[in-house]
Amino acid sequence: MRLILLGPPGAGKGTQAHRLVQKHGIVQLSTGEMLRAAVAAGTPVGLKAKDIMASGALVPDEVVVGIIADRIEEPDAKKGFILDGFPRTVPQAQALDELLKKKHLKLDAVVELRVNESALLERVETRVAQMRERGEEVRIDDTPEVLSKRLASYRAQTEPLVHYYSEKRKLITIDGMMTIEQVTAAINRVLAALEADSAAKSAKKAAVQKSSKAGKAKGAKKAAGKVAKAPARKTKKAAKPTGKAAKGGKKPAAKAKTRAAGTKAAKTRKVAKKATKKSAKTAKRLTKRR
Repeated sequence: MRLILLGPPGAGKGTQAHRLVQKHGIVQLSTGEMLRAAVAAGTPVGLKAKDIMASGALVPDEVVVGIIADRIEEPDAKKGFILDGFPRTVPQAQALDELLKKKHLKLDAVVELRVNESALLERVETRVAQMRERGEEVRIDDTPEVLSKRLASYRAQTEPLVHYYSEKRKLITIDGMMTIEQVTAAINRVLAALEADSAAKSAKKAAVQKSSKAGKAKGAKKAAGKVAKAPARKTKKAAKPTGKAAKGGKKPAAKAKTRAAGTKAAKTRKVAKKATKKSAKTAKRLTKRR
């Protein structure tokens, strides 16, 4: 399963990503962690990113996409992954689509955790106040002021992805203001429905392919039968003369038989005639003697 989690800071993406990893046996891919790992490993893309990061500039999209391309080839990502922190913009989403297309992979779903920004700010303010009351140190990036800036950045850059993936029929919107357990249950229900639908489509496709193969085999068998019968019919026709050829074969034989009968009759008449003459001569001699 290949997923993207969308939502503003504080929406609970990290918590839900961790639960999905445990449930489906997939990996969570954070662009920040992948960049650091690539730099540490000294890969070609990692070395390029290292020079850019050292200069203080933002790592270009093509470099990030290159790192993702290398990472999803690793064995632990074969079952699937959740992208965390990428894509952040529509151009990044388009680059990711091209990458997956080249690798003959597909994105299963984009899960958006929709929240009320005012409620998020109130949560952070309450949490910070409680931490200060307990005397705990508050992280510099975990204040209402910082959160306000991050929310504004999310609206400007990342929120357009909601429309982008909605048009591609990949978007699943979950109410992120529910409890953690309720959000988890809602995500699991939707993903289970997607898996069932995908399995049904695969079964239907396999059945169609099987039917097509059976039809082709039947057609081939029928054609082979026709080819086998054709010579036999041809031989039979050749053995049995038809038309003039058949009549021509019988006519000479009939004529020969008629000629033979005529010759025999002629011989009989000649012998009878000869016998008659001989009898007449004998009778004449006897008469003279008397």
